[in-house]
Amino acid sequence: MSDAKKEKSNEPAAAAGAGVPAGQSLPLRLVPAGNSDQPIVANYTALNVAPGMVFVDFGFIEPGMLAALPRMMREGGKLPETLNGKLAARVALGYDVLAQLHQQLGRALTGLSEAAAKAAQKKT
Repeated sequence: MSDAKKEKSNEPAAAAGAGVPAGQSLPLRLVPAGNSDQPIVANYTALNVAPGMVFVDFGFIEPGMLAALPRMMREGGKLPETLNGKLAARVALGYDVLAQLHQQLGRALTGLSEAAAKAAQKKT
């Protein structure tokens, strides 16, 4: 795989602490290290707040178990005391990066919502 394919670009990226005036941004290219360019599947997240940072845990719970829980509840069966999943990744974020992530997720969700609304209008 060529270096061009391995590089991830996030343009524009905030230039926190880079001597760039507030509100300005710089293009940023992230180059993978090891197998960091391989996707991680997660269907569960948890946040743990610590002084100066937030730990975001991404986990995976077997879909079969998730699907079985509502059925067990409807049938009055005994629910497990705990669910076991796999920790896929733990990411530590400073509060400033957490705020950037919040903004990026908000924009992504807004875009997805608008696209779904447009698709629904085309169907009618």
